[in-house]
Amino acid sequence: MSLAAFLPIAPVRPLAVALALLLGGCATLSAPFHRAPPRPGRTTFASPLALVPAQTIDHYLIVEARWDRSGPYHFLVDTGSSVTLVTPAFAKRYPSSNAPTDEAPHVRVKSATGEITELPSAMIRRLELGDARFDDVPVLLYDCAALSAHLGVKIDGVLGFPLFGETLLTLDYPRNRIVLRPANSTALLPGTALLLDDSNKTPLIHVRLGDHNLVALIDSGSDSPLSLNPVGIDPRFVSGPRPGATVGTLTGDRPQQVGRLADTLTIGDFTLPRPIVDLTDELSAVGGEILQKFSVTFDPTRSRVIFDRDTHAPVLSPSRRSAGVSFTKTPAYWRIAGVVPDSPAATGGVQPGDLVTRINGEPVAKWDLTRYDQLVVTADAIAFTFLNGTAESEKKISIFELVP
Repeated sequence: MSLAAFLPIAPVRPLAVALALLLGGCATLSAPFHRAPPRPGRTTFASPLALVPAQTIDHYLIVEARWDRSGPYHFLVDTGSSVTLVTPAFAKRYPSSNAPTDEAPHVRVKSATGEITELPSAMIRRLELGDARFDDVPVLLYDCAALSAHLGVKIDGVLGFPLFGETLLTLDYPRNRIVLRPANSTALLPGTALLLDDSNKTPLIHVRLGDHNLVALIDSGSDSPLSLNPVGIDPRFVSGPRPGATVGTLTGDRPQQVGRLADTLTIGDFTLPRPIVDLTDELSAVGGEILQKFSVTFDPTRSRVIFDRDTHAPVLSPSRRSAGVSFTKTPAYWRIAGVVPDSPAATGGVQPGDLVTRINGEPVAKWDLTRYDQLVVTADAIAFTFLNGTAESEKKISIFELVP
C-alpha cells in the first residue's frame, strides 16, 4: 500500500492549500489546478538540534512526539504532500486562536481514480517534534483510521513538506530518526547535494534513468521504490510490466502495474541498477523503498537536498515476492481488496471482499504489517483462514515472485 495522490479542484471557498496524499502515492500540483501552498506557522527551536525517534513501517517513516499528557502522538512524514493532515480529534485538542472565526472552508480534492471528495480545513495551535515547535499550522482534517489500521499504530496526522520550510529536515532512515535544525544552520552535512527543482511546494529533483533525464518527486509518503511515468521515456523492462497489488485511495481502489527496468537509475553519485518500478500517469517519484537506503536532508532555504549513505556501492533491488492479495485491515479481520491476476491466490478462488480472520492459524490481530511482510519474504506458502458466514475455512496460498 502507498499513500495516494489528490489534487485540488475548485475549493468551496478560497483557500491557499493543496493536497497531495492519502492511501496511494503522492503527487505535486498540475498546472490547471495550481494553488499557492500554505506557509507554515512560526517555527522555534529550544536547542540547535532536535532529534526525534522514528520507525519505518512498510517503507513509511513514522515519528513519535510527546509534549503534554495527551501524547504520545504518531505522525507519518510525507515529503510528497503539500499540506499537513491531522485527525479531527487532534485538531480539536489544539485549536488555534488565530484561526478564522467563520465556518472552516472545505477543499475539493480529486483522487487517483478521478473521483472527488471534500476535506475541511483548520489551523492547529501547536505541534512539537522534540525541541522543534510549530505554531499556527494550517491543516486539512482527515480521519486516519484506515491508515492506522493498515500500519498497526494509531496515526494522528501526516506531516507535509511545507511544515518544514523553516528547518533543515533530515530523514535519517538508517538510524531510525528525523533530525531538525534551524534553516540558517551552518552544520556541515555529508553526502551528495542535488538542486531542488521546485522547493516552494514539494521537493523535485533531476535524476537519470538510462539515457533519459527526468524530474522526480522525493516522496517519503509512498512505499514504492520508483513510481515512473513512462511518457516520453519508452522504458525497457527485463520483467513485466504486469498487474500488481490493488492500492486503496480515499475514493476508491486502483490496480498497480509493476516491473523491473533494464536500465540504471542514477541519483547524484548513487546508482540503482535495474530498479523495480510502479507505473503511474502522475509525476515520477522516488519512494520510501529507495529512500530508506539513505539519510536524506532537505534544505529548502538553499534549494537543495542531500543524499548520504555509508557506501557508494550500487543499491540493489531484491525480487518482489507476493501472496497475490491486497488487504483492507481491521483488528477483527482483513478484507481482500484485490487479487493479482494469474497468481496462486487467483487460481485458488480468492476473491475481492473475502474476509481473512487468521494467518497461519493466528488471529489477524496478532499480525502487524512488519511481521506479515517478513512472512511473505521468507515463506513458501501462507495458510489464510476465511470467514464464510459463521463458518471458517483454510486455504494454503503459495508465495510467488511478482517481479523476479
